[in-house]
Amino acid sequence: MQPIPTDQQQPLVDRLTAACGGAYTPEQRRQYFITGPQWAAAYPGHALFHAPTRAEVAFPEVIREYAKIGIGWWCTHDTDVIPTADLGKEGQDKIVAEIKSCLNESGLKCSMVTTETFHHAVWAASPAAESPIVREYAAFRVKNTVDIGHELGAQFAVYWPGSLGYFVQGAVEETETLRWYAEALNAACEHDIEVARKLGCPTLKHCMEAKPFEPQAEILLPTSDAMLGFIASGLLTHPEMVGLNPEYLHELMWGAAPRAALARALVAGKLWHFDINDGYRLKHDVDIAVGLVNPLDWLNVLVLLRSHGYNGPFNLDYKPPRTTSNHGVFSVSFPTAVDRFITLWEMAGEVIADPVIKEATDALKVGAPMPATIDATAIAEAHKELLTLHELIGHRLFQILVGAHRGRVYSI
Repeated sequence: MQPIPTDQQQPLVDRLTAACGGAYTPEQRRQYFITGPQWAAAYPGHALFHAPTRAEVAFPEVIREYAKIGIGWWCTHDTDVIPTADLGKEGQDKIVAEIKSCLNESGLKCSMVTTETFHHAVWAASPAAESPIVREYAAFRVKNTVDIGHELGAQFAVYWPGSLGYFVQGAVEETETLRWYAEALNAACEHDIEVARKLGCPTLKHCMEAKPFEPQAEILLPTSDAMLGFIASGLLTHPEMVGLNPEYLHELMWGAAPRAALARALVAGKLWHFDINDGYRLKHDVDIAVGLVNPLDWLNVLVLLRSHGYNGPFNLDYKPPRTTSNHGVFSVSFPTAVDRFITLWEMAGEVIADPVIKEATDALKVGAPMPATIDATAIAEAHKELLTLHELIGHRLFQILVGAHRGRVYSI
């Protein structure tokens, strides 16, 4: 193969993308509650050790491109689209009006808004800092996000308290910090109740997102389980309004099983929103697109969610690789991420209906006949063959993942 001239590279990528096949139409993609974040598509490829590799993309283009792909929902941080200095002022009103116009023209809806409480220098000591002025500003920011959410017709507000912690142990008093952070959430919920009453509409669903590492050395609410404890702690005045937005990779990063974390949220009735991506255990937050690292794990996650009737958003919270061009972000990265999710979601339905898995699961649930006496050894003996079905179920899941259950085999 000869070197590829610059003007032939984009057509090559498009041709090979089409050659992959297996793509869904925009109409098919819109049938799923898949949300596209402003920050994900606009991400220019920068990181702690990385310079940008792409031009930044403003929200009108992101919304238009999502519409072409078939992503029906859009979401944003407040400062992704509104300069910090304009928040709560006339500049915000103009930008929000422009966003509404873009959404209407493209046929998209706003699903969620979130407050940036981690990047600006004002959050150096977190939104629950010792200074009352900082905490008062944090309350303003989350209440202002509620206003933006209602103006755009959002259903959810998400909070990531990644800067809630410390670098130096002993520098903050953790119980005070948690109480101060609760005050900000209480302010958001109280304001939401007031605004919703005036507008005659439902309140937002306020969702907390956990992350075990970064940006602080120690984070006070690092996992979804920690957040469940926080919600139930008695510090919140409206705990019924506050749930979880787990992120797949954030749960995986600290060595946990995302499916188990989601199960605990389901049991608590707090799984309201879900950020979908992929990555590696005990590594940093690489935010790879769904299914590119752990497709079998993802299949199991979606089996759980389908089994329990989860109907909340699936938010594409990942970063297109630094090697992907601006054109590739919308021609390859987002369409293929959506298509892998849909394939895995539909495959999860196949798992649930699979006769082999159903019979094996049913057999495990009925167990063996009760021995004549209550004896641990006798009970173990009665089940020793039946329990082999655990491994068989794992094999069957793999078969469904690779299509072997439909006759796909390799000759050797």
